[in-house]
Amino acid sequence: MGSKREFTLRMQTPQYLQQRRKFAAAFLAFIFILAAVDTAEAGKKEKPEKKVKKSDCGEWQWSVCVPTSGDCGLGTREGTRTGAECKQTMKTQRCKIPCNWKKQFGAECKYQFQAWGECDLNTALKTRTGSLKRALHNADCQKTVTISKPCGKLTKSKPQAESKKKKKEGKKQEKMLD
Repeated sequence: MGSKREFTLRMQTPQYLQQRRKFAAAFLAFIFILAAVDTAEAGKKEKPEKKVKKSDCGEWQWSVCVPTSGDCGLGTREGTRTGAECKQTMKTQRCKIPCNWKKQFGAECKYQFQAWGECDLNTALKTRTGSLKRALHNADCQKTVTISKPCGKLTKSKPQAESKKKKKEGKKQEKMLD
């Protein structure tokens, strides 16, 4: 019986009772969390997946951007599409034409140009070509374009300018020697 009494005394020590309370509190907290998670999942309604509608509508076809005033800036363009069951077959969209783009080749086309070529003495024109860099709103743009402009005044070549500098330097040296 002595061993039973030692066991009972050991069970009633403050440290043992405190450990037992901590374990019971942790166990109850775990059960509470499990119950909360289970109720949260049960509370969620299963949403039926949205039915994917197959549209008989065609792709939008857009017109070119028409500026509100002038050749560039803010404007609008119209879109149309076909289809028997389309709710919307026409719509208008805002657009913008950059003012620094060359309008000569279409206001929605931007080109990267090479350097100007040599002056053709027969036509008095110099030319350069540009390749398409960017097209706004799927615009119909040419892949390459060529432009010409008058040659203007013929400038003196650099070697002549260098010879003038040499003459000035020579005169300075002569003055120093005198």
